[in-house]
Amino acid sequence: MNSIYRRIEEMNQRVADLRRNGLYFYLQPISELDGVWVTVNGRRMLLFAGYSYLGLLGHPKITAAAQEALARYGTGTHGVRILAGTLPLHDELEQTIARFKKAEAAIVYSSGYVTNLATVSALVMGRNDVVICDKYNHASIVDGCLLSRAKFARFRHNDMADLERCLQQAGTDAGKLVVVDAVFSMDGDIINLPEVSRLCREYEALLMVDEAHSVGVLGETGHGIEEHFGLEDAIDLYMGTLSKPIPSVGGYVAGSQEIITYLKHVARAFVFSASLPPAQTAAATASFEVIEEEPWRVKTLQRNVRLFLGGLKARGFNTLNSETPIVPIICGEDERAFQMTKLCQEENIFVLPVVSPAVPVGLARLRANVTAAHSEEDIAYALDVFERAGRAVGVI
Repeated sequence: MNSIYRRIEEMNQRVADLRRNGLYFYLQPISELDGVWVTVNGRRMLLFAGYSYLGLLGHPKITAAAQEALARYGTGTHGVRILAGTLPLHDELEQTIARFKKAEAAIVYSSGYVTNLATVSALVMGRNDVVICDKYNHASIVDGCLLSRAKFARFRHNDMADLERCLQQAGTDAGKLVVVDAVFSMDGDIINLPEVSRLCREYEALLMVDEAHSVGVLGETGHGIEEHFGLEDAIDLYMGTLSKPIPSVGGYVAGSQEIITYLKHVARAFVFSASLPPAQTAAATASFEVIEEEPWRVKTLQRNVRLFLGGLKARGFNTLNSETPIVPIICGEDERAFQMTKLCQEENIFVLPVVSPAVPVGLARLRANVTAAHSEEDIAYALDVFERAGRAVGVI
């Protein structure tokens, strides 16, 4: 059998087996969104699987901005940004992002995945270039590294000695780019930014940090990982998404004017992709404003993270090294993660399993995301459900 068809058949068989055993939980249609409550297959469930960390989805100011842009400009633009697709809304969003990240300029792409793919592959194009990334970086970063024509090196997760080894092996004449996640999307832990930045300066490497799960989450006012560590100008390129704490769609990079100008003329996914729709662009701009206008949201989120993580650990769960709203509840084998998900959903907690190959074999988990919109009562109820389910399947 052709190997392509074999892979297709194997995946379809795995999905069919899970469906037959009542353990397939992906692509479930959510018919209603009401804060942290969702309606799934006619059942109202408490959501612990979303990325709206600050609870901004449905915020009146953000919704009004989207409606105003829709009424003025319609549903789309005439094409790509570089030709006929740029609106004043796009320039305003990029200026807002640059101010928020204390950078000179910013560029907005059509998705977070595309942002990493396009930016990395545009920066390291020479065969003498080297791109270095953490082993646990998001798939979009890895794909950008593979798409580039650069030499690709990966260092052990958050291992600064191994990062230095990679930088030393790159050589003094090579163009070097280091890319890391600020918050790792599967484990919820934080990169050692002070040391990564120091090493990049010592070895003359550009540093790009993916803040998809950092902006709105880390720092006293939610401005991200530099604020979290009390640093300034430690990063050359700030990448982020517009679809997690920011309730819109798209991605961005902020940095020096020179780098952003370069990307706007070289990054293929910017040059050849249609621009963000007006409503989504306006919504994203308003969202950054709300984060600064309502700092209580960041404080509430950080309190809820402490409550949720502390409660899980007290009950005996393994949450790895998470210190953020992304909380892995380690189950071990894939089957156990599916079974625990089923029990949680039966008690109206909407949580989902993450299994191999997305995570290493033996580290299947429920990835439970807590938000500022969860009440203390919501968290207490969820903790009790997780405990009952964990005991029933032998996780604790």
